[in-house]
Amino acid sequence: MAELFDGQVAVITGAGRGLGKEEAVDLAAHGARVVINEVDLPAAREAAEETAEQIRADGGEALVVLGDCADSTDAAALMEQTLATFGDLNIMVNNAGFLRDKTIFGMSDEEFDSVVRVHLRGHFVNMRNATAYWRNKAKAGELEYGRLISTSSEAVLYGSAGQPNYAAAKAGIIAMTMGAAQLMQRYGVSCNVIMPRAETDMTNSGPTADMFKAPETGFHYFDPANVAPLVSYLASPNASHISGEVFIVWGDEVSVLERPKVLPAHKNPEGAQTWSQAGLHKSLSTHFDQDYRSVRDGFSMPID
Repeated sequence: MAELFDGQVAVITGAGRGLGKEEAVDLAAHGARVVINEVDLPAAREAAEETAEQIRADGGEALVVLGDCADSTDAAALMEQTLATFGDLNIMVNNAGFLRDKTIFGMSDEEFDSVVRVHLRGHFVNMRNATAYWRNKAKAGELEYGRLISTSSEAVLYGSAGQPNYAAAKAGIIAMTMGAAQLMQRYGVSCNVIMPRAETDMTNSGPTADMFKAPETGFHYFDPANVAPLVSYLASPNASHISGEVFIVWGDEVSVLERPKVLPAHKNPEGAQTWSQAGLHKSLSTHFDQDYRSVRDGFSMPID
């Protein structure tokens, strides 16, 4: 398998445990030299080193760089140590995140800001560093390889009433990655988003714990290892033509999301003028009729 990446360098944030670990291990198994980024806390540090040792034991190359993925100084140090050790950056997988779940009326400023910071800003600062590096190499005629993979969530689709911070951050990640895809296409860099369903530290507690836990026998549909092959595929030469896409991945399934659909516009029945209340009601009532079900028929995907 090692020939797939031929020594390309991959950075994975939050790679000590869960999805990030499986992604790092799979990329390394296919020949990538991997940089494992984790926050500098005892449990995370230990997990990162264990992941690195697993990769090395299997004959791969791994570097651990500790630091806050959303801190600009730490993110710059991550780039510097990656380049100093391996001499290049080819694949950036933004994965790190955590949860602080509350309803909108029960959430504190800190609970909102901390989750948005790690997920959305954490993607931003590392995406900025990677894309700037690739653009500069392209302008110098030296860019050989660039892949950006972002991690979002189906919370974006369902609305996730108990996760206004997380869902908002994950929606922002998609928008930011789609913009990067348009910008980086001219340089031959692909940018895609995955929405994984997996058993992780974030799903192992609360109301989702029972759903995601491993069965006693049979295939574990929510094993994070099921997600890693898609990340390696999107990072590979085989997927060089795929960019600006969003994928749901879990178990033995990969689904491609379509672009959001905008329905035909409602035109003012009173002509080219500012809408009146009567005109709005007359026009919009053709859509929001007696069969319309509030919330369920709206923008968010229905849960049942």
